Amino acid sequence: MADIVDIAVSAGSFQTLVTAVQLAGLVETLKSPGPFTVFAPTDDAFEKLPEGTVQTLAQNIPQLARILTYHVVPGKLKASDLAQLNKLTSVEGSEIPIDTSEGFEVKNATVIAPDIEADNGVIHVIDTVLLMG
Repeated sequence: MADIVDIAVSAGSFQTLVTAVQLAGLVETLKSPGPFTVFAPTDDAFEKLPEGTVQTLAQNIPQLARILTYHVVPGKLKASDLAQLNKLTSVEGSEIPIDTSEGFEVKNATVIAPDIEADNGVIHVIDTVLLMG
């Protein structure tokens, strides 16, 4: 099996996320033993952001790192684990609301592919970038 970063790179639909993780200097963290639960926005999710947002974040590395770490939770939490919870605390420190009453949503995003296993955790693919606040 591969780690979280290798899976994201090989999937091909996370180019923006992978670039952002590299820019923010988080590659080594996400390759470490973890375990981590990552809510991974697709390239399409990044395209939904207002025009210029990704470029602005690329120039503001601390803000980029905060947004990326808001998508990461310590521990390996599968969909069945998350269904028991109504919120999580991200690595960034803010809460992420969870709603599994109709489908599987985290904050304002729908999980479109849950439980992708990695050596150092689990990935849940989401259709929207999570923003704090």
